[in-house]
Amino acid sequence: MFFRQIEDPYLAQYAYLIGCQVTGEALLIDPERDIDRYVTIALQNNLRIVAVAETHIHADFVSGLKEFAQNYPVKVYVSAEGGDDWQYQWKAEAPAKMFHLKHGDIFRVGNIEIEAVHTPGHTPEHLCYLITDRGGEADEAMGMITGDFVFVGDVGRPDLLESAAGQVGAKEPAARALYRSLLEFFQLPDYLQVWPGHGAGSVCGKSLGSIPESTVGYERRYNRALLAAQSGEERFVREILHGQPEPPMYFSQMKRWNKQGPPLLPVEFNLALIAPEKLPELAKDSKTVIIDTRLEREKFFSGHIDGSIWIPLSKSFPAYAGSLISPDQNVIVLCYDALAELAVRMLWRIGFDNILGYASTTDFDKWLKSVKPALAQLPYTTFTSLMSQPNDSYLLDVRGETEFDEGHLPGAICIPSTRIMSRLSELPRDKQIAVHCSAGSRSTAVASYLKRKGFHAVAVDEGIEAAAKYLIRDNVTA
Repeated sequence: MFFRQIEDPYLAQYAYLIGCQVTGEALLIDPERDIDRYVTIALQNNLRIVAVAETHIHADFVSGLKEFAQNYPVKVYVSAEGGDDWQYQWKAEAPAKMFHLKHGDIFRVGNIEIEAVHTPGHTPEHLCYLITDRGGEADEAMGMITGDFVFVGDVGRPDLLESAAGQVGAKEPAARALYRSLLEFFQLPDYLQVWPGHGAGSVCGKSLGSIPESTVGYERRYNRALLAAQSGEERFVREILHGQPEPPMYFSQMKRWNKQGPPLLPVEFNLALIAPEKLPELAKDSKTVIIDTRLEREKFFSGHIDGSIWIPLSKSFPAYAGSLISPDQNVIVLCYDALAELAVRMLWRIGFDNILGYASTTDFDKWLKSVKPALAQLPYTTFTSLMSQPNDSYLLDVRGETEFDEGHLPGAICIPSTRIMSRLSELPRDKQIAVHCSAGSRSTAVASYLKRKGFHAVAVDEGIEAAAKYLIRDNVTA
C-alpha cells in the first residue's frame, strides 16, 4: 500500500493519497482546489487517482472534489449523513460519478478497503475513513483518516456552525453530538493510527499538535479534549466551547461554496506582471486592493501605494487575507517574482479568484529609487509612547479574546483581527485608533486595513511584552 500525507503548511491542512501498488489505483481524501499538485505526486509514484473523497463540507478552504469530477473520470465519495440540510447540492457529470456514503458503507480502491464511519459533532455529516490493506492480507484497519474529528492533541471544534456560519444556538448541541462520537472513538483499538485533517496553526481547533499523526491509544492518554470527555459530558461541553479562536471571515463563504459546488479554476491561467508605475492609478478603483507582502513592516510604514493592505507572505497569509479582503474585490499582489504563484494559490484556496496580476517587489524597489514617487505612510508608535497619553487614542486590541483575557491594556477594546470587517461600525472616526496585538503583525495588517477604510489608525510596532507593566486582568495589575 502506498500512503502519503500531503501538507499545506499555510492552512495547516492535510490531504491523503492512498494507493494500491498492485493495480496502480489511488484514492485522494480532502484535496484542496488546485489539484495539479496531487496529480503530480500520483504520477511520480506510478499511480492514477481513480477516486476522491471528503470527510465533510469544509469551511477553511475550497474543496478540490468538483475540480476532479470536472477533469477526470473519478468516483467521488461524500457523506449522506447529517440530514437534508447537509447534503452536497452539486452532482458529478459523466464520466465521473458521485456516491453518497452512510455509516458502515465500504468501498475499495484496488486492494485497499475504505469504511465510512459517521462522526458528527464538528459538522453533522462528518465522516471518518478506516483504511485496511487487503492486498497485504490484513483483516483489520491500520488507521483512520479522522478529518476534523480527532486531531493530534485536540478535537474538531463544534462551534463553527454558530461562530462562522451564523446558526444561533448550534454550538452546544454540536458539542454534545461530538461527545457521543468520541465515546465510539474510545472503543477503537489502541494501535489504530490517527491521520488528522489539520495540524498546528489551524483554527479548526484550539490546541492542535504539530506531530502529523498519532494513535488512538496515545490520544486517549494525552489529548486534553479526550481526557475531558472521559470525565463526563458536562465537563467536555464546557471545556470544548471555551477559548476557541475566532474564525476568519471567509469561513462562511467556504461552507456555502463547498456545499453548492465551488466555481472551477480557469483551465489556463497566465499571471499578469503589472509595472509598479501603474499601481497608483489602479489603486484608485475602490474595488481593487493591493496586497503588500513585504515582510519588513518598516518598509510599509515608510512608503506604500495608498490603499494597500499589508499582509506578509507568511504562514498567516491566508488567514489575514481572508479576514481583511472581500472575495468580490480585485486583487493585485506585490511580491517577489518567485513567490507570485504561491501567493495566487493561497488566494485560490480561500476563494479569491479576481486576481488581476502581481507587481514584482524587485521592480517596485527599483522604481522607488529611480522615480522617488510620492507614497502613503502608515504611522506607528510604541506602548510607552501610547500609555504616556492614554486619553488621546482609542485602544484597539486585535488579539483573540482568550489572549485579551490573559492580560490587556486598561481601557482597551478587543476586536479580533479575524472579525474586524464585520465590526467597523463600533469604531470611532473622530479619534486616533491605536491598533496593537502580541507581536506587531496583526496590528500592522489591521491598521493598514482601517487606514484604507478612512480611519485614523496607527500601528503599535512592539510585542505585548513591552507593555507588561501596564497589563491588567480582571482589573488587577498583572
